[in-house]
Amino acid sequence: MNNYIENKILKSWFQPIRIAPLISFRIFFGLLMAWGMIRFIQNGWIEKLYVEPKFFFKYYGFEWVPVPDETGLYILVYTILVSALFIALGFFYRLSAIIFFGSFTWLELMDATNYLNHYYLVCLFAFWLIFVPANRAFSLDAFIFKNIKRSHVPAWSIYIFIFQMVLVYTCAGIAKLNYDWLFRAMPLGIWLPEHTDIPVLGYFFQFKWTAYIFSWGGAIYDLSIGWLLLFSKMRPWAYVAVVVFHLMTWMLFNIGLFPIIMIGSTLIFFSADFHERLLGYIGYKSSTTESHFSPSKLGQQILLKGILIYMIIQVVLPFRHWLYPGNVLWTEEGYRFSWRVMLVEKSGSATFHIHDRKNNRSSEIINGQYLTRFQEKQMSIQPDFMIQFAKHLKKTYKNKVEKPEITVDAHVAINGRTSRRFIDSTINLAEQRDNFLTKKWILSYK
Repeated sequence: MNNYIENKILKSWFQPIRIAPLISFRIFFGLLMAWGMIRFIQNGWIEKLYVEPKFFFKYYGFEWVPVPDETGLYILVYTILVSALFIALGFFYRLSAIIFFGSFTWLELMDATNYLNHYYLVCLFAFWLIFVPANRAFSLDAFIFKNIKRSHVPAWSIYIFIFQMVLVYTCAGIAKLNYDWLFRAMPLGIWLPEHTDIPVLGYFFQFKWTAYIFSWGGAIYDLSIGWLLLFSKMRPWAYVAVVVFHLMTWMLFNIGLFPIIMIGSTLIFFSADFHERLLGYIGYKSSTTESHFSPSKLGQQILLKGILIYMIIQVVLPFRHWLYPGNVLWTEEGYRFSWRVMLVEKSGSATFHIHDRKNNRSSEIINGQYLTRFQEKQMSIQPDFMIQFAKHLKKTYKNKVEKPEITVDAHVAINGRTSRRFIDSTINLAEQRDNFLTKKWILSYK
């Protein structure tokens, strides 16, 4: 990197700025995650998602991630809950952030069928909370260890969250620039008529033009909102749009904590003055003596390189589907971790067969004997899950059938279209490898 450019970036990203926005983010994130875990327990999701399943689908490269027994699962979830509260309080903050990141990520890696965009976003936020000095003021750590107290922090510790938010919105907007979303108003054309019972607005959901307005409005919103929040004069109006948009989606669609995460997280765009006034309602007083926290010059250079690598990965990852042939909504190759929010209504069926070629016999598998209903639904539309299930079946039947072959008769429908054959039914899925290469046995979508 050119020294002049590097010095300019270092000066900008490591300039001292007031800590208040970071404090607000720490408190909001910790409390919301604690509430999320309480909600997780109360809704019985530990049992539904991790105790009832007999088999777990994994992300490629993370097949080794273990699933604890029921007691261990409860310990893990309560560990997430307590560490989230400690983050909010700023109590043993750094250790709490490490524990939260490790335990929450572990929970999410146990079964890939539970993937949601906002779980991934939580993991990214939690990762950076380990490194930012969010406990240097208005925290139990700063109260107990007064020598750590600071009024200012390096700008990067706030900029990194702003970068992530702008990227999420922008990628979500770019993903909406497709034929189905813009010119068929899909999948909103399917979803909105299901909510005609909502007072006042529900009447309009029966009309196709409403779906078009929502589709185009959603694309424009996602493409612009992150950038509008960067401008102080536009910020209050942009934030009103954030609140209205996400409350609307929360009312209409079952998307968990995602709207609340976005409403709360975008507050970090606001000035330190705003956050100091906000925190003042719970007793925060800004320091009259300016004190900075900043690593050494060498530490800055190392950290800057790490931040740049992270940013490059985050920018490139959502567009990796361009490396694969076909429609990403159909193939699912490069779909995850790319901020494709509410883009597709997809359903499928997958009937597996075990073939004993030696004795010329075949039998049909009842998926429900091995998978929960939710797992089967997810597996039926995602080819990498089909491979994993086929390999599991091969392992299960290896003592009953000599060299069993596993095929699948799979059909998938996307965005209101007629169901079509998804997988080459002649392929022995149990012999296929799950990797980042193109899965040539996925039939083309024409």
